[in-house]
Amino acid sequence: METIKLRDEYIKLGQALKAAGLVGSGVDAKMVIQDGLVKVNGQVEYQRGKKLVDGDIVEYENEQIKITK
Repeated sequence: METIKLRDEYIKLGQALKAAGLVGSGVDAKMVIQDGLVKVNGQVEYQRGKKLVDGDIVEYENEQIKITK
């Protein structure tokens, strides 16, 4: 499980996918999120701008990202 450390109070879902290297660009992030391939805390998430905070877990293609402060 990869960890992303927050610089601010939150990171947006699309940015987190890019930061973790799971997608190559913002356009790629938008497409996989719109296609329902990304889960946040076990629930499918369709909003690229979803704010992720400390403790959130993102899942995409059997990879997980944990958001920490």
